[in-house]
Amino acid sequence: MLPSCQFLHLSHDESAGILRVSLNRPDARNALTVEMLAELIALFEHLKTRDDLRVVLMRGHGGHFCAGADLKGVFGDAQKPVVAGEKDPVVTMNRAFGEMLRVAERIPQVLITVLEGGVLGGGFGLACVSDIALAHQATKFGMPETSRGLPPAQIAPFVVQRMGLTQARRLCLTSAQFNGDAALRYGLVHDVFADEAALNTLLADTLNQVLRCAPAANARTKEILLSVGHIDPDEVLDNAAMHFAACVRSPEAPEGIGAFLQKRQANWAHTFTADDVAQAQAAITQDITEKNVQETAQ
Repeated sequence: MLPSCQFLHLSHDESAGILRVSLNRPDARNALTVEMLAELIALFEHLKTRDDLRVVLMRGHGGHFCAGADLKGVFGDAQKPVVAGEKDPVVTMNRAFGEMLRVAERIPQVLITVLEGGVLGGGFGLACVSDIALAHQATKFGMPETSRGLPPAQIAPFVVQRMGLTQARRLCLTSAQFNGDAALRYGLVHDVFADEAALNTLLADTLNQVLRCAPAANARTKEILLSVGHIDPDEVLDNAAMHFAACVRSPEAPEGIGAFLQKRQANWAHTFTADDVAQAQAAITQDITEKNVQETAQ
């Protein structure tokens, strides 16, 4: 069972193994609070155990992906005295951002982010740890922390990993903002779209590409890729050989090779159309809107 969430809306497509996650603080441009971070961490930790889920599709409700940290919470914690022998609450809160990004990066599912509106701070970090990032051309990307007297402390390592040290230094130290087309050039995102219709087509194509790949093979491949540069090169190759052997002895390899030879789709493949994507998003938007109206009325 999926975790219960107040600030995330979860929609599970069981037939395709897709979990759609909507950040749901639209009035605050989906800025991340301590409570929201806790929900995200709990969700990502839970996903490690879900072999039935193949794709996590994350989007912000209300036209913005995520405007970063809710600074009211930061300064609220800063007013609390540091008790001797206890952790500084600001340190604890900030470290939670890094933990959220770390566990998000390592979920076995393919993490796809749909980026639009504001993608700042922690939202920028989520873009950096996603496996596939799709951005509206007019999306506003940036790390505004330094212009506000703060470092992008927990985000910076993931920015370097995604975009390289040269771009990370320029963007972090100038607080520069840029659009989706520039994000594509920088290697932050993988494709851009101009409107919702174009997104639906792009998402359908992307989902079809991911879902033609075997679930366990994808999860093992992701683990291999993320190990590069973090452990000894010989250990990377040793681990990769063990993952390969495990796949060869699993039901997936015979099915995949058989499907190829017989010129048919493998039994794990699933096909989407742009209309399918549009209908799923419309249902999610309606569900979230009704839920938010009910909570406001209470």
